[in-house]
Amino acid sequence: MAEGTIKRLTDKGFGFIDTGTSNDIFFHSSDLEGVSYDELQEGVRVSYNEGQGPKGPRAENVQLV
Repeated sequence: MAEGTIKRLTDKGFGFIDTGTSNDIFFHSSDLEGVSYDELQEGVRVSYNEGQGPKGPRAENVQLV
């Protein structure tokens, strides 16, 4: 699993993870495991699997580290 930091959260139930490269990765609240969207905060470390969504790369199985 890759690791990153929550970079931005929206009020629409999705956000972006800073992967440590120049490309952030999208995630949706339905991709969270063991944590609710409301518990997340910007700057928190997470682990995830990189998958493919309809608009490009997408983080799946997002969990707190």
